[in-house]
Amino acid sequence: MNSLSKILVESEEVVSFLKKDLQYRSVYQRVLEQEVITQAAEERNLVVTPEEIQAEADRVRLEKRLEKAADTLAWLTEEMITVEDWEVGIRDRLLAQKLAKELFSEEVVRYFAENRLDFDQVVLYEIIVPFERVAQELFYEIEEQEISFYEAAHLYDIDEKRKHQCGFEGKLNRWSLKSDIVAVIFGAQPGQIIGPVKTEQGYHLFLVEEFIPAELTPERSKEIQDMLFKDWLAKELNYMVYNIS
Repeated sequence: MNSLSKILVESEEVVSFLKKDLQYRSVYQRVLEQEVITQAAEERNLVVTPEEIQAEADRVRLEKRLEKAADTLAWLTEEMITVEDWEVGIRDRLLAQKLAKELFSEEVVRYFAENRLDFDQVVLYEIIVPFERVAQELFYEIEEQEISFYEAAHLYDIDEKRKHQCGFEGKLNRWSLKSDIVAVIFGAQPGQIIGPVKTEQGYHLFLVEEFIPAELTPERSKEIQDMLFKDWLAKELNYMVYNIS
């Protein structure tokens, strides 16, 4: 048995600790969110079956490589929860997914059509330096092929992580970029060096590797559905809190 499980902690002590650690509000909000989800699911006659709970439990076991029942019980003991606690948690998560689908699956296509440009993506490299003169000199050196963009990022970028990645920022959504650089980046051509562009971070140089037009893939559909559900949940929670107060 885990030695921690031998230590008895009263619920009042847990609440007191959460408050002192400034976590009480976020945990309380999550409890209220589950109340909203449960009530909304009941109103729509949504239920999670034992078979669905079992299938999700099996998926988690496979993911965590819990091959034997004893392995699962040992893991749950380590987490200080019972099998029943675990299954209730699985049910709550699946219920939230069902409610999100019920509320917004038919809204996804419309939302995507109305906001398609926001989901365009760019594979982007970036250099940020503190001084305009340095940025301008790097721009000309890269243009004249005296140094590559990647080498310049590795040598001069102010961010250690980006230095190690030779300026690689990744595959970014249009909506995730700040408004003052969106037009500059999406108005460029692949392979074009952009900049210097000044922001509060410093002076930027950009290299666009590739533009990826938005497509409504299953992953994108779920992303939009989850976003719409999150917004709905926040509004419902605010309404609940306002009426309680």
